[in-house]
Amino acid sequence: MDVATAWTSNSRVEDVAQSLRAARSVVVLTHTKPDGDAVGSSLAVIRSLKHAGVGADAHYFGPIPGWLRAIAGDSSYRVYENTSLPAGVRADAVVVVDTGSWTQLEPMKEWLSSRTAITSLIDHHVQGNPEVAARRVIETHAAAACQPVASLCLAILDASSPAALPADVAEALYLGLATDTGWFRHSNVSRGVMELAGQLLEAGANHVRLYQCIEQNETPGRLRLISRALASLDLRLGDRLALMTLSLNDLRDSGALPGETGGITDFTQAIPSVQVSGVLMEVPGDQPGSRIVKISLRSKPGPVDVNHVAGQLGGGGHVRAAGAKVVLTLEEAKDAVTRLVQEQLL
Repeated sequence: MDVATAWTSNSRVEDVAQSLRAARSVVVLTHTKPDGDAVGSSLAVIRSLKHAGVGADAHYFGPIPGWLRAIAGDSSYRVYENTSLPAGVRADAVVVVDTGSWTQLEPMKEWLSSRTAITSLIDHHVQGNPEVAARRVIETHAAAACQPVASLCLAILDASSPAALPADVAEALYLGLATDTGWFRHSNVSRGVMELAGQLLEAGANHVRLYQCIEQNETPGRLRLISRALASLDLRLGDRLALMTLSLNDLRDSGALPGETGGITDFTQAIPSVQVSGVLMEVPGDQPGSRIVKISLRSKPGPVDVNHVAGQLGGGGHVRAAGAKVVLTLEEAKDAVTRLVQEQLL
């Protein structure tokens, strides 16, 4: 496989920045159900381009987190629910951040497929579809997409260091960096992560506001959903695998919104014996009345690569955080995950 068709970088951030600065209008895309890194990366790009005098819009496909409006402020963005990106959306250049997988870009695929020649991709995942974008910057060692995106923002604005970035750009980058490291608790934290975080704080990122907005803004519905997930706790493989399940009925009866399901996998990581945590959640399928199971996995440093587990189920992600969607029942999905984790624990 040559570099043109391999999931690897084929461009420099300076080249991507040059192409964006030459555009009149830029569309910024990310994966469906955007998380903190997806939102932070995309907002950082459009805010940098605005400072550079280039028009740019972010497009998000729900469900979206409840904090998006407060974080995005007056940045230019649009939200879509259960629809595709309209054919009438125009762009001279396109940027995809925090994903390179067609499965995570499904509502945008038809629109994006005819524009890959003008598309640049900035990502940190270990697998994806290289044909998504003609230009790719992929840093799989990065803890968050916001790390290579920070380099892109520096190049767009010709800034000397992250500490010299505009405060609104720095805050967006800090959002992605903080959330994808579990507020600097996960094993992906490195010296580089902490140095970048410090420089973004120096630039004006408001850590307290971000933390309050995202982590101290729970709704009663989400807390009820968390209680249902914890009540379903199933410890397997000598208490090394912790699985929780959520049905569509759980989501409905708790009163939680679809965008309030993130982060539940983190709770069982507190159990010392647990090496792998998973939440298996029913979501509506493509056909009316059908259901599939969305699997979210996390692992502690050790023998289990959850990206491999998810890959065997048609998904992917990172060594320590990955996911997949399967056409199985909740019990069947639990058994499939158990088997794949057990293979790595032997």
